[in-house]
Amino acid sequence: MQAPVIPSPGRLAGKRVGILIENDFVTDEIGYYRRRFAEEGAEVLLLTRLWGQPALTFTGAENGPAIRVDGDLEQLGYGELARLSALIVPSGMVADRLRYSEDVERLAPAVELMRRAFRLPKLVKAFSCHGLLLMSAAPDLVRGRAVTCHNNLVGDVRNMGARYTNQDLVIDADLVTGRTVEQCQLLARAVIEMIGPGDEG
Repeated sequence: MQAPVIPSPGRLAGKRVGILIENDFVTDEIGYYRRRFAEEGAEVLLLTRLWGQPALTFTGAENGPAIRVDGDLEQLGYGELARLSALIVPSGMVADRLRYSEDVERLAPAVELMRRAFRLPKLVKAFSCHGLLLMSAAPDLVRGRAVTCHNNLVGDVRNMGARYTNQDLVIDADLVTGRTVEQCQLLARAVIEMIGPGDEG
């Protein structure tokens, strides 16, 4: 188990950053986000689908330390989402696992969460690498938006109607995308700048 990262006083004091989690996350990426946002004073919340359990434990793709998650994404209505400053969909297999729905006629709870999130323009939505897979069932949310993604997903995001941009980091209003996990520092820096002092979000 990883020890909780305690926020320190900083320019993001009072801000909350949500990070979606599932098995096969990239250990170093999640560890970096937790440390970096806490360094700036933000509270970092790990969120997943709990399937009615009080908490679940996940392991990264590299078999690193397990992470225990008790934040239930299905409980995040508009009020709870409005208390977040940013919501991050990380690299690895997180998005692919969270887009699973046992009823193919219904959207996965994580996709429903993103539908709510995209209705809140003050909430920064950030996707790293393969994270945009989560949006495949809700392409209208990214249609016409400028994005970047892993090379393997370029066809997918174009089929969603998004405008693929061949850059390491792309910011389109409240939407931030990073090409691969190697750009997670750039993505975190962009989120910090967007939700820091002087930003109305």
